[in-house]
Amino acid sequence: MTGQRADARRNYSRILAVAEAEVARHGAAASLEQVARTAGVGSATVRRHFPTRQALLEAVFQERIQALRGRADELGRTEDSRAALLDWLRGLVEYAVSARGLADALTYEPPTDAPADDAPHSCGAVLADAAAPLLARALDDGTVRAGTTFHDLLTLAVGIALATEHHTEPSVQADRLFTLAVEGISPSP
Repeated sequence: MTGQRADARRNYSRILAVAEAEVARHGAAASLEQVARTAGVGSATVRRHFPTRQALLEAVFQERIQALRGRADELGRTEDSRAALLDWLRGLVEYAVSARGLADALTYEPPTDAPADDAPHSCGAVLADAAAPLLARALDDGTVRAGTTFHDLLTLAVGIALATEHHTEPSVQADRLFTLAVEGISPSP
């Protein structure tokens, strides 16, 4: 944003504020045209700042994603690698359930072998970078199933959030499903 004219910075801020409200109401399917109308700018102005729907969603969720990154850093200093990873993953599920559209935004980023350098600021890349040390430590300690990948964990979190978003109490149902996934449907006696 540095180096931009003052009106361009104001437009960006206004578009982002309107987009946050629209996404909160309508999820990832929020109308970009409605965002433009409400922000008092043309569609071309929205597209100039956010060339794709994904770019707009990335900007809307950036603060939440950075909070998850910070939480991963904190948890990386705890003793119990399993508890740290599960605490972080539960936080991801909670964020995805509470932030309408976040789970949808994360589904735009299917698993890939491409390096994170291709889109280092995407929500998925930031989350993968944040979770990598937690997952690596849990794998090294043998506290999670060998072969578990970040994309497995992301798919689980996104699936739970999407499956519960229309429930009367989505956070309660999401927590129940998360616990069920972690403990298994048929624990050993």
